[in-house]
Amino acid sequence: MNNIDKAYTDLLQDILDNGVEKKDRTTTGTISVFGRQIRHKMSDGFPLLTGKKMFFKGIVTELLWFLRGDTNIKYLIDNGTNIWNGDAYKNYLNKKTQYDCDFYEQSDFILAIKTDDEFAIKWGELGPVYGAQWRKWYWRSEPVLPEEKYMIYTTEGKPVTWSEDKQIDQIQNLINDLKTNPDSRRLMVNAWNVGELHEMVLPPCHFSWQCYSHEKDGKRYLSLAWNQRSCDVGLGIPFNIASYGLLLEIIAKSVNMIPYELIGNLGDCHIYNNHIDGIKEQLTRESYPLPTLKINSGNENWHLLEIDEIINSFDPDLTFKVENYQSHPSIKLPLSN
Repeated sequence: MNNIDKAYTDLLQDILDNGVEKKDRTTTGTISVFGRQIRHKMSDGFPLLTGKKMFFKGIVTELLWFLRGDTNIKYLIDNGTNIWNGDAYKNYLNKKTQYDCDFYEQSDFILAIKTDDEFAIKWGELGPVYGAQWRKWYWRSEPVLPEEKYMIYTTEGKPVTWSEDKQIDQIQNLINDLKTNPDSRRLMVNAWNVGELHEMVLPPCHFSWQCYSHEKDGKRYLSLAWNQRSCDVGLGIPFNIASYGLLLEIIAKSVNMIPYELIGNLGDCHIYNNHIDGIKEQLTRESYPLPTLKINSGNENWHLLEIDEIINSFDPDLTFKVENYQSHPSIKLPLSN
């Protein structure tokens, strides 16, 4: 069995053996363990699990959506990826009375997002979720008030005030730092913006990630560790593993480094009660050798381009291909919203 499939199935078995029953916001119910880690050497192959068929285009599309700084599901729907549909629809149901809107069934709601740009702008928006934080983290500065304990003064002795919001592009900053200070311990991207959590349809499950590079034999290698508070191990974690593996490949190529190790630091690791039968089926399956990733960029000198030039050149259908991917058939697990 390949190492990443084994690490994943070991986690599944761990939860089945040691998990405790917990309630959750979806009311589905889970069994759960806390604090686990998954590690994968990228030289062993691209970490697309083989115990069940994975929807690779969906993984690519969602990651590109993040990297574009997009927070509207129209891009996902237009590219055949429906994983955020339920969250957008739930948000619409919660707000439609407030806005005195017509009622749509979910299928009609999604069709309206796809075909009506005005409707999509209003109802396809998820708030400042991952893409907004990665590319456009807002620093909303409040005026410094005289009674505050710690004052900041200008050279003229007047209190400093700020009136303009500022945006921080964490991806661009990360790329710059990897190029200019690759041994930094501050190579981080954060999605847990406490001041904006209430504006998001769903607070980030995978809330931050950190890069680490090292030099060996004159070459630079890049590792990535992501941190996840809530881990739907049956449905979400296989997707997350491949997504962060793909992100590591993209960042490494953007700074002319070699992908080295992928690490997932996992908090609440749970299996939904309605996933247990499917999980037990998956645990009976042997794995296949891992596939390899081919990037059809048309430009081998990514590291000479600006990050937006790189991202805007990506095509969800054409840029990233997995070669020699063998897997068992898919296992249908319901998504809990």
